[in-house]
Amino acid sequence: MSASTNQSSSSTHKGELHIDPTGFVKLGSQLPALANTLAKAINDLGLSVSETQQRTLLLYLDQLLLWNKAYNLTAITNPEEALIKHVIDCLAVITHLPPGTLLDIGTGAGLPAVIIAICQPERQCTALDSNQKKIRFIKQISSELGLHNMQPIASRVEAHEASYDVVTSRAFASLIDFVEVAEPRLADNGFLCAMKGKAPSDEELRALDGSWHIKTIKLKVPRLQDSRHLIELSAKNV
Repeated sequence: MSASTNQSSSSTHKGELHIDPTGFVKLGSQLPALANTLAKAINDLGLSVSETQQRTLLLYLDQLLLWNKAYNLTAITNPEEALIKHVIDCLAVITHLPPGTLLDIGTGAGLPAVIIAICQPERQCTALDSNQKKIRFIKQISSELGLHNMQPIASRVEAHEASYDVVTSRAFASLIDFVEVAEPRLADNGFLCAMKGKAPSDEELRALDGSWHIKTIKLKVPRLQDSRHLIELSAKNV
């Protein structure tokens, strides 16, 4: 893997970036349009993401697509679609995440863990997945991008023993299953944050309501028409 983050980018006016193409392999001629889409989405989300961080996000996307076949990282191969459905989708949760150390369960290609680590270098992020190949990709890309706050670990969550202030997931189909495996990894007064498409059913919420304060946050993801929600859970003090 080869990508440089030393090149700087410059903007001409709000919502538009000119990214130095050095180090990009897969994005090619689409890079300017993708950079503008990303910059506008960040502006729409009200995020504070530097031009250097935006370039790093695009380098991650480039490497994700470059190494996709070798590591089986994503079913999405179109760069614009991958930018929207992976990178921007993950960016939409950042302003809603509580502070503190973060564990991302079933991280896959590092979503949302890598995106969070790029945008919040002060936050220590752990990316956990039982798939050795995908963790190997995250280790390589973290080294290439200089993500010193990222710790990729190949393990099942049941075998992982550390505790964290925030536990995220983008992969669990069942909210109940996520809570069951994530709760043991949660520090006192911590938060579980599940990225979901549709809002959880009343049945799911009733099954959890006795032990948890539950907050359902409807997300607006720029350029994405699909439904997105963030479910935040914190333990009730009894």
